[in-house]
Amino acid sequence: MGSIEVVFTFMMTNLLDRITVESGKCGGRPCIRGYRLRVKDVLDLLAAGATEEQILSDYDFLESEDLRACYQYASAQANHGFFRLQPA
Repeated sequence: MGSIEVVFTFMMTNLLDRITVESGKCGGRPCIRGYRLRVKDVLDLLAAGATEEQILSDYDFLESEDLRACYQYASAQANHGFFRLQPA
């Protein structure tokens, strides 16, 4: 594995650590850092035309890395037939 692949794999793992799944929160759907904001909610906002800056402004607890984690999670979902984070 080349150095770029190692860095990418490390960054991807760290970003996905920001995505949490708790059985009693949001129906067990993937959320961002334990908040009641689902990955899907962020992706829906982006798909509707909201900018990253608008989302970060509206949800002051979010960090830019959280948005990147949503992208990474969506990418992993689209690339795999089955991808599920284990509940905490």
